[in-house]
Amino acid sequence: MSSMDTLLASASVDESDTDPLLRWRAEFPILETTTYMISHSLGPMPRRAVDALREFTDTWATRGIRAWQEGWWEMPLTCGDLIGSIIGAPAGRIAMHQNVSICQTIVTSCFDWSGPRNKLVTDGLNFPSNDYIYHGLERQGAEIVSVVSPDGMTVPLEDILAAIDERTQLVSISHVAFRSSYLQDIAAITKRAHEVGAYIIVDLYQSAGIVPLDVVAFDVDFATGGSVKWLLGGPGAGYLYVRQDLDAKLRPAATGWAAHAHPFEFETGPIHYARDMHRFLNGTPNVPAMYSARSGYEIVNEIGVGPIRAKSMRQTQLLIDLADEAGLVVRSPRNGDQRGGTIILDVPNGLAVTDELGRRNILVDFRPGAGIRIAPHFYTTDSEIAHTVHELKAIVHG
Repeated sequence: MSSMDTLLASASVDESDTDPLLRWRAEFPILETTTYMISHSLGPMPRRAVDALREFTDTWATRGIRAWQEGWWEMPLTCGDLIGSIIGAPAGRIAMHQNVSICQTIVTSCFDWSGPRNKLVTDGLNFPSNDYIYHGLERQGAEIVSVVSPDGMTVPLEDILAAIDERTQLVSISHVAFRSSYLQDIAAITKRAHEVGAYIIVDLYQSAGIVPLDVVAFDVDFATGGSVKWLLGGPGAGYLYVRQDLDAKLRPAATGWAAHAHPFEFETGPIHYARDMHRFLNGTPNVPAMYSARSGYEIVNEIGVGPIRAKSMRQTQLLIDLADEAGLVVRSPRNGDQRGGTIILDVPNGLAVTDELGRRNILVDFRPGAGIRIAPHFYTTDSEIAHTVHELKAIVHG
């Protein structure tokens, strides 16, 4: 009997006896009706998010305008502290925004791109939205250098390091590549950037909540991410980390009244920036999104990223082994230390196959030039992984 058959045959066995993280399954209603393998794209909604959103509506209904001074105004930082405890950021160093595009725009607006130090180095596997913002800087004089991925899966570290020179102002790296789940060496890249006087911004969207990390230990200048994926927080809640000593140095041009030192004095003319992390805010915050996002952050903090990563390493390896057994092409690093929490399988007609899996209540997604992305999380059973690969094989090979 194959490994897949063994797992499928034992599907009725209660795996929670050997996997304590499965007790969290009851927290996610959608797991009752679907095989949910898509937390790399949209994590399932926690039950407690319903109560959190009810708290928002009740607060709005009963406290009205008073809600601002009773917590809403400071939510971009107090909510950010829940993320800070996941990624190693000190209290007060995470500012919440609607999405990463806003965060990236705030950061890049801090710099003058018209001088001799006008180079921005980005990795060839960076998320396209980031690159769209960077190329928009070309009209301000920026030179954008994208380090090519030779295989569509990885970017050689030596190539990134070689691209960073004394003309580089900013380096942008995705910690985990969305197309392949390739995990990059942030410490080495940061060290090189700082050696030449450049700054570094790291996109943590595909790593925070599934890969242990510490932005202070990495010594990164900026980090961005969102809540939609492994953090289980839903849409509309992006975040920005800025190293504390940069507060006195940087003046973002992309700004708003929440970044003012005295926002409620409504001064006209040029902004007088707040002295702390508030200076990296902009307009009125997205309060309901932060209410909904807190539930996922709380759960990840309660479990701990260490146990989540340990299970992810085991289950992504299981997924690779079962894919090999089924004759499916793996497009993610096989070395566990070099991959995040997603495994990409390249199959013919990947979009149509993904649609068919959805009709069978197996939720995954497809990305052109990569393949079908499959992502177990701490709530996933081994038998669900086997079921996913079994159905995928049946669709592909008939």
